[in-house]
Amino acid sequence: WTSSTPSAGSRRVSAQMTTLNPLLSRNQQRTICSQLGNVKLKLLYKASIHGFTGAAFHQRCDYQAPTVSVGYNASGYVFGGYASQPFSQSGQYVNDNQAFVFSFTGGKLQKYPCTNAPNALLMQGNSGPNFGNVMILIHGNQPVTYSAPGNYYNFNAAEMHGNDLKLTECEVYQVEESTELDKPWRTVVWESGAELMESIKTYKPIISFMSQIRVLLIGQVGAGKSSFFNSINSVFRGHVTSQAIAGSSSTSLTTQFRTYSVNAGREGKPLPIILCDTMGLEDSKGAGLDVEDISSILKGHMLDCYQFNPAAPLHPESPGYQKSPAVKDKIHCVVYVIDASKVSIMPPKLEEKMEAIRRKVNLLGIPQLVLLTKVDETCPLVKEDLRNIYKSGYIKDLMQEVSVRVGVPLSCVVPVKNYSGELELDLSCDILLLSTVIQMLRFADNYFDDLGYQVCSAKYRDAY
Repeated sequence: WTSSTPSAGSRRVSAQMTTLNPLLSRNQQRTICSQLGNVKLKLLYKASIHGFTGAAFHQRCDYQAPTVSVGYNASGYVFGGYASQPFSQSGQYVNDNQAFVFSFTGGKLQKYPCTNAPNALLMQGNSGPNFGNVMILIHGNQPVTYSAPGNYYNFNAAEMHGNDLKLTECEVYQVEESTELDKPWRTVVWESGAELMESIKTYKPIISFMSQIRVLLIGQVGAGKSSFFNSINSVFRGHVTSQAIAGSSSTSLTTQFRTYSVNAGREGKPLPIILCDTMGLEDSKGAGLDVEDISSILKGHMLDCYQFNPAAPLHPESPGYQKSPAVKDKIHCVVYVIDASKVSIMPPKLEEKMEAIRRKVNLLGIPQLVLLTKVDETCPLVKEDLRNIYKSGYIKDLMQEVSVRVGVPLSCVVPVKNYSGELELDLSCDILLLSTVIQMLRFADNYFDDLGYQVCSAKYRDAY
């Protein structure tokens, strides 16, 4: 015979594995956070799951500070307190000049600061959060509130909890710094996928005799150059696909110079953009893409499927060297692909290579764009929802750092998430990818404008 009642140990395991869903609404969380600065709340303890006991509270919440403690009763009252100092079981009063208790009355936050900071918190082992022995959530290991306003916290009991002292729930949240900005610092229309796709399909270079622009992707091994092409291809195919070789490796999986044209659908016409993929950059000498090969690509001398040789860059006598490239063979926009998670640990030698490349690109007057990939792996706020990309202060700081390191304006840095492990398309992901292609087309137009090709198009028509 075995008992069907779960043991205490199994209940603890179950509680640990249970996903904690906050009872405090998003609006209530935002209201509390507005009193504390640029922060967010992380749920540490939920009495209905972990237990209405002092021991359960202290096990989850001791030495976690700052915290917001919240009680709920059957009368619909939501009330609690904020502590900037950590809880413990010392039995002593703790000084906290930032502590306050609060209640939500009619949807508004009523805040009552501590009037005697040295007695703001009391560390009792047999209770939950204790605010100066004036308000205690989970008193005497019972699901009740102890309320004695007047000493250290002056509040009206009827307004605070309606004199209903029986708790239906008690939660404790840890207050964490948040990178979320009040509003997005760039405007994105997250429902504009169809419009963006149509803009790309109908784009025509300002040079009448050209049908496609050429964009060169340059980046460190594993940054996501090939994955970017695969992702754009996936968006226009309507499902996740993989044509270019992509994956994780310490050395470049791309060993040839490849030019990829994307079709508008499985049997659709080619889009007006060709993405040129290169061997990955490496920081060690004689490894990865050679800077001299970059010059050959930029000027249109390198043909599709050229096999890179880091030890011997392409030269005029090499087989397949294109000696008289036309405008259509040259690069019209350069895109540096950078892994967001590796910006701070970019090797100095790699930065030197990128600087040498940038100088060559500048001399040729080619517009430059930076593609910041894997942003979802770098910022939890973005991982939670890709639409938070321009509300993340962390990502904005990262983009500013990349702007300085690469030497381009912040307006030339765009964040994306490539498709990697997904099996289905995601509209938010598509929007960022398509917006990046739009920027590439605009930058290519700038290239032609700067060289005066609109005026001199007839001169180059014969060369075409």
